[in-house]
Amino acid sequence: MNKIYSFGFIILMCSAFAKAQSITTKKADSIMMRSIYDFNLTESKSYEWLEYLSNTIGGRLSGSIQAQRAVEYTEKELAKFTNRTELQSVMVPKWTRGTPEFAYIQLNDLSTINVNVCALGGSIPTREAGIKAKVIEVNSIAELAQLGKSKIEGKIVFYNRPMDPKKIQTFEAYGGCVDQRYSGAEEAGKYGAVAVIVRSMNLRLDDYPHTGSMSYGDLPIENYIPAAAISTNDAEKLHTYLLLDKNLEFYLKQDCTNWGDVESYNVIGEIKGSKFPNEVIIVGGHLDSWDLGDGSHDDGAGVVQSMEVLHTLKALNYQPLRTIRVVLFMNEENGLKGAREYAKQAMLKKENHIFALESDAGGFTPRGFSFDTSDEQMEVVESWMQLFKPYLIHYFEQGGSGADVGPLKEIGTVLAGLRPDSQRYFDFHHAANDTFDAVNKRELELGAATMTSLIYLFDQYGVVNTTKD
Repeated sequence: MNKIYSFGFIILMCSAFAKAQSITTKKADSIMMRSIYDFNLTESKSYEWLEYLSNTIGGRLSGSIQAQRAVEYTEKELAKFTNRTELQSVMVPKWTRGTPEFAYIQLNDLSTINVNVCALGGSIPTREAGIKAKVIEVNSIAELAQLGKSKIEGKIVFYNRPMDPKKIQTFEAYGGCVDQRYSGAEEAGKYGAVAVIVRSMNLRLDDYPHTGSMSYGDLPIENYIPAAAISTNDAEKLHTYLLLDKNLEFYLKQDCTNWGDVESYNVIGEIKGSKFPNEVIIVGGHLDSWDLGDGSHDDGAGVVQSMEVLHTLKALNYQPLRTIRVVLFMNEENGLKGAREYAKQAMLKKENHIFALESDAGGFTPRGFSFDTSDEQMEVVESWMQLFKPYLIHYFEQGGSGADVGPLKEIGTVLAGLRPDSQRYFDFHHAANDTFDAVNKRELELGAATMTSLIYLFDQYGVVNTTKD
């Protein structure tokens, strides 16, 4: 055999060996993922944990006793299957709703029609006797400037822009109108409005008002005005009555209080890596919720799915190469203080966070993930898609990740968010019907298995351009 043929033969053999090795590796990954799904669909504790968080503890508003009980419960559970747990102190805002809100439409014949409202998180109360005023309806913040102070002063501004039903990605529809909830009171206060009523962020017509965070921005405190959400059915009703009588009045009474910041905690549990312990992979959700329901979808589901990732790996006797950490963030709903504190401490400690996955889109059937990463890393991720195909996971796209892992982008972390089917999510989001009975056990478990599988793959292969120890 001459030298040319000999060299060619060596190249051919190396190529064949590499291909065989690749097939063997993919088969091993496939077997591991099958074990992950089998375990979650038969022995997962996620549904049991969620039942306790939802039905025994209840809504976990930042700064509340329920939030503290959730901190204690989840740390106790994580200690059963992790190497280390930690309560990371963070100061968070405390706001309480007080007595139930009350509102009605008063027609020109003095008859009244009660409507369903709830205070927005962070709002000030009305005066003790409530507020009654005429209503000006708008479809955007921009309309306020067009109307001017003369048409707004002394009135209640009614923001009635609905979520766009033509958007297949319902989070896009939410993003298209949530500004009126968050900044509506700040902007209306500049023109002398006495209160704002905001159409609930909900694609469905129902009687549930949906709360959520709002801000007064840089508005002087003397210009703060009460802010409330109105159910979609009652928003339609108010709109119709305004077409008939623009001089009707609206009455609102709410009793909420801002108490300032109090101490709370992020809950952390980890399994230390055996080969690259200084490379940290995190998975998490937010432990706080709004108070109207019990926060089962937002974000109890993400909390227990994240806990289940480590529980599953431990139960399957998998020893991670890298340190895998679950972080249950506090105060996502009205401040992101927990997320910012975690990122701050990670930077101060010079921790090398290579990957962070968040679940904060409900406990519905998983469809895949969105990744905030480079094109080079995305190519690697897309090479794993065939492994997920048997589980009907098909959505792998570049895009956003999650609010709580977002601050880690500053230190170069690859970010991802679990993407369940979102069509029903905003039926429950921030409303009184976000309760345990709205979560399907099998869907929840499939989501946990999908997250565990992705964490396993990042642990096995690391990230593009990561320096090994």
